[in-house]
Amino acid sequence: MQSRIVVLGAGFAGLELASYLSEALGDDAGVALIDENDAFVFGYSKLDVMFGRASTEEVRLGYDDFAKPGVQFLRETITAIDPESRQVTTNRGIHEADVLVVALGADYDFDATSGLAEAGNEFYSVDGAERLREVLPTFTRGRAVVGVCGAPFKCPPAPSEAALLLHDYLSRQGTRDDCEISLIMPFGTPVPPSPDTSAALLSAFAERRIEFVSGRRVSSLDPARGMAVLDDGAELPYDLFLGVPKHRAPTVVLESGMAEDGYVPVESRTLRTRFPGVYAIGDVATVGVPKAGVFSEGQARVVAASLVAQLRGGEQPPGYDGRGACYVEFGAGRVGRVDVDFLSGPKPTGSFQEPSDDLVAEKKHFGASRGARWFDR
Repeated sequence: MQSRIVVLGAGFAGLELASYLSEALGDDAGVALIDENDAFVFGYSKLDVMFGRASTEEVRLGYDDFAKPGVQFLRETITAIDPESRQVTTNRGIHEADVLVVALGADYDFDATSGLAEAGNEFYSVDGAERLREVLPTFTRGRAVVGVCGAPFKCPPAPSEAALLLHDYLSRQGTRDDCEISLIMPFGTPVPPSPDTSAALLSAFAERRIEFVSGRRVSSLDPARGMAVLDDGAELPYDLFLGVPKHRAPTVVLESGMAEDGYVPVESRTLRTRFPGVYAIGDVATVGVPKAGVFSEGQARVVAASLVAQLRGGEQPPGYDGRGACYVEFGAGRVGRVDVDFLSGPKPTGSFQEPSDDLVAEKKHFGASRGARWFDR
């Protein structure tokens, strides 16, 4: 099949790119959007599933509800990518593109952390969150360790949120006094670009007796002894392990020859790869920003605006600015926000908005507005 624009992956980046092009070009967009899954789930919704605040069905946005003029959604498994010819092979055929956009996100490398698959739990996938929803009621005594197994990882505040929400959960269960919570992160502070956000989180940890182990990652689990082994050789006992697996680009991307050091390098302002007519956006790319949906969405808009300008002969838009805002759950129904700028200055900078009822409503609107934009819901 010959398409003007082939987009691989229907996550934040792919959905926003296809929606933007449809709005701008209508039936003439000529977009094929390919994903093997049947539904989209916001990353933060996995915490809702894990702690029983929502069912899996409630957080799923089915791709059957994605219908845009000029966009064909294809539920197919991508088996090969040839960036030189911009040819994509799937389980159903071959797609040839004038423009190829790779937005396949980051996969989890469970084998990179010995013992994780056998002895730990992870909460970064829907399946993992569902399993933990069943496991958590059985944890009534001992130490819970929230451990990051490698960086970079999606949504940098999420491990902190998981620790704080676990405190709330155990408190509701009446077992918090019999449990310890430790958080292991490879950063010196919870959110390095924003000292104020980090200070607020550290204060929240101290108030809730959550131990913060900074500058370390979990290198392996020893299930026989119930030990999390850190990258410096130190050990931390656990009775319940909630892990953030090491991330990497999907295997089909690694096999394509596009990736370096696990991800696809791009020019940060334009999101172009070294292959003509090929872009990479979102978590699959090395852009210089966190792997989070709001940054993927911003990259998608830049690429979409550039493609519209190319097709219509207009002026190219400004480059990607590396700015984004992330909501941070502080527990007890409180939500704060960190606004970060990664590309404007010599180093990333961030500002913090204290938790408020307005931010609770704002986060809810964030999800609802994307659901309405992408799925007419």
